[in-house]
Amino acid sequence: MNIQTKVTPTQASAHLEKPVWEKVNRLHLRKIIAEFSHERIIIPKLTAEKDGWGHYLLMNKTGEITYSFRAKILALNHWYVDTASQEKHIEGKPATIDALNFIIEFREELGIPDESLPVYLEEVCSTLSGSSYMNFYGKPESRELLNAGYQQTESTMTGHPRFIANNGRIGFDAGDYREYAPETAAPFALVWLAGNRQTAVFSAVSSLEYTQVILQELGEENLKRFNGILTAKKLNPDDYFFIPVHPWQWFNKLSNIFAADIATQQLVCLGYSDDQYLPQQSIRTFFNVSHPEKFYVKTALSVLNMGYVRGLSPKFMMTNPPINEWIYNLVENDSYLQQKRFFILREIASVSFAHRYYESAVGADSHYKKMLACLWRESPVSKITKDQQLITMAALLHVDNEGNAYLPELIRASGLTTSEWLKEYFDCYLSPLLHCFYQWDMVFMPHGENLIMVLENHIPVRAIMKDIGEEVSLLNTAHPVPEAASRLSVTVPEIAKTLPLFTQIFDSIFRFISAILVEHAGFSEKRFWKLVADCILDYQKDHPEFNESYQKYDLFVSEFSPDALNRLQLNNNRQLRNRANPFKDLPYIGNMANPVAPYQHHPADEEYIHHQKE
Repeated sequence: MNIQTKVTPTQASAHLEKPVWEKVNRLHLRKIIAEFSHERIIIPKLTAEKDGWGHYLLMNKTGEITYSFRAKILALNHWYVDTASQEKHIEGKPATIDALNFIIEFREELGIPDESLPVYLEEVCSTLSGSSYMNFYGKPESRELLNAGYQQTESTMTGHPRFIANNGRIGFDAGDYREYAPETAAPFALVWLAGNRQTAVFSAVSSLEYTQVILQELGEENLKRFNGILTAKKLNPDDYFFIPVHPWQWFNKLSNIFAADIATQQLVCLGYSDDQYLPQQSIRTFFNVSHPEKFYVKTALSVLNMGYVRGLSPKFMMTNPPINEWIYNLVENDSYLQQKRFFILREIASVSFAHRYYESAVGADSHYKKMLACLWRESPVSKITKDQQLITMAALLHVDNEGNAYLPELIRASGLTTSEWLKEYFDCYLSPLLHCFYQWDMVFMPHGENLIMVLENHIPVRAIMKDIGEEVSLLNTAHPVPEAASRLSVTVPEIAKTLPLFTQIFDSIFRFISAILVEHAGFSEKRFWKLVADCILDYQKDHPEFNESYQKYDLFVSEFSPDALNRLQLNNNRQLRNRANPFKDLPYIGNMANPVAPYQHHPADEEYIHHQKE
């Protein structure tokens, strides 16, 4: 049985020491300036250029407060800011760097509503506190991660690269943070409930029955024990579905808000199971460390984190397994994707329990209607050989506490040149995404946390995509879609159809990888984007059947305007996107030069064109 342990008052703040706080504020200000400048929320003024660096000045509305720094502007308006160069002055006098004060000083430029500002500041403060914790207590250096286990690498990551408030976890107290945050948690057990089948709904892929799922996940002893609890209450176990829930969710939400269902035995608390879990980066998904081959468990968790209260919709949970089954079968039956060894990590079963009062009283979408559900996802451990290693793709953007980047260390360990390594990476990551887009009008949300990379000798050989049911869209598709997957179909203006690729891949991943290689390895960003272009052109050469689509949905356009993700969060920090149409009413950054546009032809193509002219 789990016994909740709470930290002492002094332990709760032990990591908040002045030198650490000053360090993380300086690093976070660098990110704030870089990302807000990238989205053109703020416009630094160039004052001088020297030794390849631009010297910039930012001034608040009154002109009393100024920030100066030096930076290089890379492709896609990416601001490579020199951390040590940042200085702040108030009425000409040096002042302390303070990330929270910066947000207050530039609140008009940020356009954040007055009612949202306090919560946004709390999220940023929580993010800074988490960074302080990781810096104070320490984490593995980048070189150590080369041979680390999957879960150790996962727990070392520090959040989304674009969002300023990326680790809010509003709802956790200081003890909860240490128990349940991915970077701090020790293994813990999940609480299990029994939900009466009059309300509880089970859904699964066609090859699975409820009894198979629950026997694997609980084992015979726990199953016998839980059934015994129900029979002791004169209840029939066959009338119930068993549901794992996050301990925090049980103690802080369900035991109170579902009190009527508990009192009438529609819900019965069964206690803890034996298996121990660790949270993933997404905070509400759990990896079974007792039996890594068992399923991941994803649960509803009513904390505010990076733009959403992290619930699970019972309505979506019913259709997630059939959606996953359909997409999985598409991938498995596609010869090109099999050649690339692209893999879908299926969400194979779910149980949900709707709150009858909120369902009847609240017509609109609400996180109160998403408090009790779970989702089981396949484990990636069974998908690799003994010579392979799993890492989260977020690791490619990781910089450790000493300022050393993981990616250059990984490339050095592979024995390949940077160009050779990137070719392998693009081949197993970008090529399948291009194929899904041109073959099926399908786009994923393939950011770092959603991708698991399979490495052999530190070289990428396979990409595993997860989080399928809620983060896949079919854009203006004419292909037949089964009824269960109909909610994936989204209508967007034809001209905007490629924007998810530009936003999610170019702007949210490749922009950062290129910048890390510039800063930490001296690798040419032009060479980087040339390799991206080569990957696209190789795919197009291999698939001439889509030539018309390549013209219509051109990835070599001279410019494009990605989504402005921080503007989304500043506008509404409780719901970034409309789940029904995630591409509707989005703010955009504004046009920027497409870094692959200059490389539309291979050198071989140029030679061929030149020869034809002669």
